Parts: sequence; structure tokens; C-alpha cells
Amino acid sequence: MDMDWLVSWDESTFIAYNQLFTALSSIPISHYVLPCMLAWVVFFYNFLEFHLFEDFFSGFRGAPVGLTFHPASHIYHGVVSKCRILHGRYLATPWLSSPHFQTAFLNFFGNPPAFSYRRQLFHTSDGGTIALDWLTSSDVSRGVCETNNAISKDDTTPLVVVIPGLTSDSASSYIKHLAFELAKHGWNVVVSNHRGLGGVSITSDYFYNAGCTEDARAVIDYLHRQCPKAPLFAVGTSIGANILVKYLGEDREKVPVAGAVAICSPWDLVIGDRFICRRLVQKLYDRAIATGLRGYAKMHEPRYSRLANWEGIKKYNVSQRYPLCVAANSVGYHLSPSSRSIRDFDNFATCIAGKFEQLSLCENVSVPLLCIGALDDPICTREAIPWDECRANKNIVLATARHGGHLAFFEGITASRLWWVRAADEFLDVLHSSPHMHIKKTETSAREVSMESLIDQDPYVNIAEDRMVAAVGKEHVGNEVVEHFAKLGNIHDKTVVLASEQKQQLTEEKPEVAGSGIGEFSGESSSLKRIKSFDTIGATRRWLNHLSRQNGKSMWLLAYIAIITSWPILSSALRIFNRKKLKKASAAR
Repeated sequence: MDMDWLVSWDESTFIAYNQLFTALSSIPISHYVLPCMLAWVVFFYNFLEFHLFEDFFSGFRGAPVGLTFHPASHIYHGVVSKCRILHGRYLATPWLSSPHFQTAFLNFFGNPPAFSYRRQLFHTSDGGTIALDWLTSSDVSRGVCETNNAISKDDTTPLVVVIPGLTSDSASSYIKHLAFELAKHGWNVVVSNHRGLGGVSITSDYFYNAGCTEDARAVIDYLHRQCPKAPLFAVGTSIGANILVKYLGEDREKVPVAGAVAICSPWDLVIGDRFICRRLVQKLYDRAIATGLRGYAKMHEPRYSRLANWEGIKKYNVSQRYPLCVAANSVGYHLSPSSRSIRDFDNFATCIAGKFEQLSLCENVSVPLLCIGALDDPICTREAIPWDECRANKNIVLATARHGGHLAFFEGITASRLWWVRAADEFLDVLHSSPHMHIKKTETSAREVSMESLIDQDPYVNIAEDRMVAAVGKEHVGNEVVEHFAKLGNIHDKTVVLASEQKQQLTEEKPEVAGSGIGEFSGESSSLKRIKSFDTIGATRRWLNHLSRQNGKSMWLLAYIAIITSWPILSSALRIFNRKKLKKASAAR
């Protein structure tokens, strides 16, 4: 019975499927093409992150720019609040309504303005060569770049130094957009090309990387010496923005930069490395950037072959690509996977030939800084943006657009302008006309530095031979530190002299009665000890208060940490002491 039902069910099912296939085969093939194409369009629309429909339903008004800043930020209230572009909306070019399309169009086309630079070669202290490409306001106004058009030291025209991104130089489309826009508004621009780029050979054993700030520091100091009366500004893009922010955080108030702009900074390179290997489209960027880095290495093969793992750089075998260990390569282990990603190139070249670091130090920036980025950046992910650090620093304003790609931000039907270029130009112009420009902090002499200012200068600690701990700033070293300890020694000597004088006076005034005299003298000496101990406790308390203010933590928290960390030692000492006491007590019984 059951078998008959199963056989009948199979026969009926076969007949139904046969009729279905007969009906489907009778439908014209052209009717299948349209649904398939629609499915592919939906897939690529989401895969390439198009936002054309989003712009359409918003009436092509664009999306507002998000601003993150400290509530009491004088940079926002005095400068950014007057920037019309930052408080407006950004609408991407309709036929480039995808971050990938924008980034690719910028790389292959870009619509850059046509002009020529004036080349200057700058030599670093280690023998390296950096190409400085100048574009002055007179070059743009006259339409001709004059080779002898040098800037005098008395020139007060604002000067902007531009630090390009990875494998980019002054010929890159977005750099030319920025330089031309600034020069057109009457500013002088100099592009500081990275070592080995801009058509200049590498002349030392040192290469640039995302954490190297020495070249930026040397170039900025040189430009400040050459044009001391001209306000100096800085703009960094992509990796150049990471270098710029790190430099500003390292030197803090001592930088000669009046204001700065960071465009599409990667912020955290570890998070960026994980992001760029996550999805298929990001892996394509990873492969493209690694190809550019290999081209950079091949241009300077004599240096790289001697300093780095050249076999790992040039090999191409996808099946041998393994997760690599930076520490292993940095100590000289020879690994042989292909250099087909940014991490591979860093392991084979950057970590071996350069001094690689990845900190941005944006919390230490003391210069007015505008940071611009796109939330759909396909290379520098939004996950790495330091929202809290930017919100905590009164000198930083973070502007994030919903769209824009990486360094693109094309606008207009013809895609002839970059939105971030106009925003950076407006910010620097408003900052230049405001009283909020940063002025380089001048070093004060040791005589003018008090104990409080010496403690509050920088969080550096000096430990002397006698285990005394004192805070020492960067600019207070050598003789100034010695003079500081000499002052402490003088204070101690004066205290000892005062105590001896009081003791002598008490000895001379003691009564003739021996019993009462001894009691009174012992009382006075004990009071003197209490005064000395009170002075010591007061001085110690003042130092603890200074240290607590410097670290931003209360004295009670510091005391709690000290008790917790030293409790094992104290408990062991108390156990030994109690055992000895119990032994003595038992022996006495």
C-alpha cells in the first residue's frame, strides 16, 4: 500500500516537473535577460557602494558635513564657524556617485590644472635628497613659472607646505588641484616630495615611511628659516597626513606651523591593514598600492637590494602568500612569500630599511588642525578615526563627509573641482585673518623657570644617582637641570642652617635646673623635629600635587596604585616582623 502510494507520488511529481520545464522553455530567452541584468545591476550597485538613488531621493542636495570638536574649542568658534563650505553640504558628481569610481577617476584622470613648478633640491643631514617644488602666486597670475623667482626673507605672503600621500608626488592630480587653488588665491605653495619620488634618486640609506617625521621636520624648519616673516601652514594628504599629525603631536608647541590640514589620514595603520584585506574590493586596492610600491622599489633597486629583502619584494607566487611577522623580518629572517600586498612590502622593505612607527599622537597637537575625511573611504576606513581624541583636543576640528572616496570629493557635472581643496583653502584663509594662528613657543632661560613650570613642562622623568625623581622637559637639559638641582640644594642648606641656629639658641637659653632643663630642651628639640618633618611632608605633598596635576589623576588614586603595587612586599615584611615579635613573646614566657 505504501509502495503504491510512493510510486504514484513519484509519477505525479515527474509529470508536474515535465510540464513546468515545457512551459519555461516556451518563454523567449530575451525575457530571461532582463531579470539577470537587473540582478547584476543590484549586485554591482551594492558591491561598488553607489549612492545615486540616495542623492536622487534627497533632491540632489547632498549630505551635510559632520563636525566633531571640543565644546570649548576656540578653533571651531573662532575659525570653523565662519567657514561656509564646512557648514554646507557635499554633493558628489552624479556620474561618479561611488567611492570606488571617484578614487579610480582621480588616479587615472583627475582633470588637473596645467602649470609648471620651480624645482629646488633640499639635502638632509644624513645625505638624503628631497625635491621641493614651488608654485608662487606670481607664477599663477602671470601664467609663466620663472626659474629665478626666489622668495625673499622679508616676504610676508603666507606659505603652505604640502606633504603628498603614498607613492604620490607633486605631479599627482589632487596635489596639482590643491597647489593651483592656493596659489590662485595669493599664497605661495611648496610641495615636499618624499625621498625617491618626484624624479629624484635616493642618495642615502634611509627611506620614507608612514611614521617618519624627520624629513617633514627638517623641511618645515628650513622653510621657516628662509621665510621667517611669512606665516607657515601645512597640508598633509593620506600617508602625508599621518606624518604631519604625528610631527605636530611630537613637537607640540615648538612647531613653527601656524595651522594645518590633514586630508584622509589613515590614523591607525594596524586597523587600516586589517580593513584593506577584508573584502574583495579592498584587496584590489591592496594589490594596486603594492604594485606602486614595487615600482618605487625597482626604481631604487641598488639601495633596496642591499638594505632589504629584495627576493621577497620581486617574487610573484600567490600560493606562497602567508601571514608574516614583522618582528621576524626586522631582525633579518629571510622569508620568501610574494610582495603582493602592502603588508608584504612593509615586511620585506619598510620594516628592514626604515624606522617604522605608526603613532599619530593627535591628542598632543597644539596647532589649529582641520581633519577632513570621507565615511565611505575605500582605503582609510572610518573605523580608525579617533573620534574621542579629536573631541577632547580643543585645537582639532574633524570634518567627515558621508561620501567622497579617498582624496577625491569630486563635485560639479564636469568633475573639475575637489570639494576638500575648497574647504582647506577657506579654512586656512579664515585662520590667517584670525587671532588664532599658532605662534612658535620661544625657549625661556633657566632663571625664569620656577619649580612649578619645570614640573609642568613635559611628562619626562629624570632619576638621579641618589634615586631622586624630578620632571624634566625637552628644552630643559644639561646645565639647566643641574642649576635646578643646585637650587634645591641651596634650599636644603638654608633649612639646615636655620635649624642649627634655632638649636644653638635653645641651648644657650636652657635653665640652670637640670631636670627641668633637660625636659624643656627635649621638648624643644622634638618640636624642631616636628617642624623639619612638617617641611618635608609639605614639600613632598607639593611634589605629589604637581605630579597628580601633570598626569591628570588625583593624589588618592596615585596613593591607591602605589599601595596595590607595593602590597606584596609590604605584606611579606609584616609577616616576618610579626613572626619575630611572636618568637620574642614566646621566649619571654
